[in-house]
Parts: sequence; structure tokens; C-alpha cells
Amino acid sequence: MVLATKQRAVLLIYTGGTIGMHENPETGALEPFNFDQISMEVPELKRFNFIIDTYQFDPVLDSSDMMPEHWIKIAKIIKYNYERYDGFVVLHGTDTMAFTASALSFMFENLSKPIILTGSQLPIGKLRTDGKENLITAIEIAADYTSDGKAKVPEVAIVFDSKLLRGNRTTKVNAENFNAFSTANYPVLAHAGIHIRYAVDHINKPSDLPLKVHLNLVPNVLVFSLFPGIREDIVRYIISTPGLKAVVMRTFGSGNAPNREWFVNCLRETIEQGVVIVNVTQCLAGSVDMERYETGIHLSEIGVISGHDSTVESALTKLMYLLGEGYSQKEIRRLMNKSIAGEITV
Repeated sequence: MVLATKQRAVLLIYTGGTIGMHENPETGALEPFNFDQISMEVPELKRFNFIIDTYQFDPVLDSSDMMPEHWIKIAKIIKYNYERYDGFVVLHGTDTMAFTASALSFMFENLSKPIILTGSQLPIGKLRTDGKENLITAIEIAADYTSDGKAKVPEVAIVFDSKLLRGNRTTKVNAENFNAFSTANYPVLAHAGIHIRYAVDHINKPSDLPLKVHLNLVPNVLVFSLFPGIREDIVRYIISTPGLKAVVMRTFGSGNAPNREWFVNCLRETIEQGVVIVNVTQCLAGSVDMERYETGIHLSEIGVISGHDSTVESALTKLMYLLGEGYSQKEIRRLMNKSIAGEITV
């Protein structure tokens, strides 16, 4: 007796972005189309032998307007539909996609199903669009399971330009070409050519524990970059922001910063007031090592936390998550030095 194979089901969540636009034939302006009719724009979807349902934000958002409350909305949609679907595809504008992917990776604990983000550089109705290929590949990966019923990619990831990338390792690096994203400090999870070839050793394993969805985020975090000639009054003004809880400080090279007395004192005073400061490098690749040079050692001595090889997007959203969980400064310091969802190498 042959048992029938369970029909897979994928939920497609359209938040906004270029991928969901088409050209108004009268005005030439780009307008969002109704994603309930996605099969009209991408008839290839009818060839999948599984269920594809859609959910559309109303109104749809340009990714520049994506805020933490929208990450929470996405998480709630997935949470409420988690048992009904085998995988989830989130269509999103490219500009802040890496922030959303990073945030979702921390918000979903014990994940056992794929949450795949994708988008495009050209609208899906354009002749040379990259949107169709990105969408088809994302859906295929979201529904891809092993013969023993385990998801092949049980984590939050991004599909773009025939590559599958870990969401919390990703940064947008190109505004013009189709290869818009990079994970400089982590291997590509899969390459989609004639076949989708997974780098199994680099993909998170599915959890057997019950899913936990964390919906509390504290956005009282800011990012600032060091630059030659930075002034004391500017730094003090930035880190004296009312209600500030944490800072992601983009430093030089392997985590180096000015060794000026005023600068060190300013950071020390801020940390003593309970603000967490995390050191991430401005370089696209590489890791923070505050023990390598004297200009980094003094940061470690006053309590600045190493961000290791974290992206800015990941460090920022991880802090929002940890603050939302109500952890003390001591616990946040410990957890920023621990990989929660594969976001850093320690």
C-alpha cells in the first residue's frame, strides 16, 4: 500500500516593494497590484503541485517605511498561520530587507519551518525582471522538505539572484545590479542553478522544541559611525538622546576608535548610566577584535561589547529583541557574545 504524500502549503506575505509593482499603462507610474491575482502576473506558479495562499499588507509599504511594529505584524501573521503552512515567503522591498530578516530571526525561537524573504530590483511586470526567478525560487525552497518530513531550510533566510543567504548575516551591497545582497562573513546556504544545491552543514537544524514567538521589541537603539574629525559635542549629543538604551557603534577596521581622552570618558559615562554600547566594524567583511590594537583595547576596558562579525542590521535588531525581553545590562552583555540564531561566529 502506497501512502499519499501530504500536499505542501506555502503562505505568501506581500508587504510591499518593487516586486509587487506593475506599470500603469496610462500614466507609466508604478503601482502595486492585487496579490490575490499573483498567478496572472506569474503564471508559472500554477505549475507548483502545492497550495500557495496570499496575504497582502493594506496599505502596502515602501521598505523605507518598514518599522519594528511591521516586523511584529509579520511575526503575528506567521505565528497565527504556523500550523497551517509548511513554509512562508515574505515579499519585501530591498532597502530594509536585511533588517527585517535579522529581526525575524530573533523573534522566532525553535523554528522548524522556512521563513524566506525575497524581492526584486525590477518590478515583476518588467520584461527583464529578476522578480519572477526570485519568487519562484523562494517558494520552492519554502516548500522543500526531506523524505522524513523535515524542512531543508528551517530558518529565516533571503533568496536573491539565485542564492539563499542567512537573513541575519545579510547586508544590501548593490543598488543597481541583481546581486543586491551579500553575506561576507558567512557561506551561502544554497545555490539555485539547474538544481538547488544546499550547503547542509551551514544551515540551522530544525528544532523539536515548541515554537516561541517573541513580539516585544524596544526600538530605543541607535547606530552611529566614527569618522576622522568627529567632534566631542556631536558624540555627546548623540549618546545623550533621551530614553536611549543601546548603541551600535561602527568603528574602524577590527574595532578601533580614537584614543582621545574625551571620547573614552564619554563612552565610559554612557555605559555607567546603563546604556549598552556594541562595537561593530565598518568593513563589509571581517570581525571586531578589541584585543588586537591599543585603540581597541581601551574600548574593552571601559565595557564596550564586541559585536564580533555581526552586521549592523543584526546587532541593531538583536539589541531591540534583548531589550524587549527585559534582560539586564549584564545579561545583554552575555547574550551579545553568544550566537542565538547563527548571527555571529564566536
